[in-house]
Amino acid sequence: MTDQLAALDQVQSTAIDLAFKFGPKLFVALLILLAGYFVGRWVGRLMENMLGKFHLDPPVTQLLVRIVRLLVLGLFLILALQNLGVELLPLIAGLGVAGAGIALAMQGVLSNIVAGLTIIFSRPFRVGEYIAIVGEEGRVEEISLFTTVLSHPDLSRVVIPNRKIVGEILHNYGAIRQVSVTVGVAYDTDVGRALAVIDEVLRANPRILREPAPVIGVTALADSSVQIAVKPWVGVPDFSPATGEVNQALLEAFRAGGIAIPFPQREVRLIGAA
Repeated sequence: MTDQLAALDQVQSTAIDLAFKFGPKLFVALLILLAGYFVGRWVGRLMENMLGKFHLDPPVTQLLVRIVRLLVLGLFLILALQNLGVELLPLIAGLGVAGAGIALAMQGVLSNIVAGLTIIFSRPFRVGEYIAIVGEEGRVEEISLFTTVLSHPDLSRVVIPNRKIVGEILHNYGAIRQVSVTVGVAYDTDVGRALAVIDEVLRANPRILREPAPVIGVTALADSSVQIAVKPWVGVPDFSPATGEVNQALLEAFRAGGIAIPFPQREVRLIGAA
């Protein structure tokens, strides 16, 4: 029992000695890290306000602000370690060896980061544009270091790893899309009048853009009808509703104007059996 009390007293005295020896340094180190956190936030806000004058894309601004904050926090971390008396050279060497092992184990994550940086700085597309890539399409909602998020026309979200985007063929529609509608009229129809009716229908729809001008013209002489292509431009959010509205309006306008939309026809001749 006496030995246990003596050991406990020794532990207590050692703890008190360590507290007096390293406590102030540890407290100062924590204050340095706390100061680094607030200074990093302040510098980040200052950097964000400065970058706002250059009208950069939000992902680029966010990335630069995060890098600045990490650099400031890293500087204060070095100051805190120096205050604790930590030898930095052996620590840096150890971190280098550990970093190499982590890099090998996280090749996929690092490739996503590199691809994300490539997308952010080369800017093949921007937030708000409509793109199609790797069999997926949608409006770009977010570009981060790891993934690109698209909003799909069916109201779902498509998350694509950035490494799947870089190096692939990209179709960037931008902020507008071209509606493609084909309507057939009978061969005895006044084509000029039909084109005029189509033009009136497009002008009456508020979703249809005036510039660029809609493309309207005869595209084919089919078996039972004259095929007319109707290709106006609309904003990306209006693509789906505009397609249905144009089809319905053309049908109603043709009926009201007496323009026939012929049914597909086949002529079948029966030859009497011998």
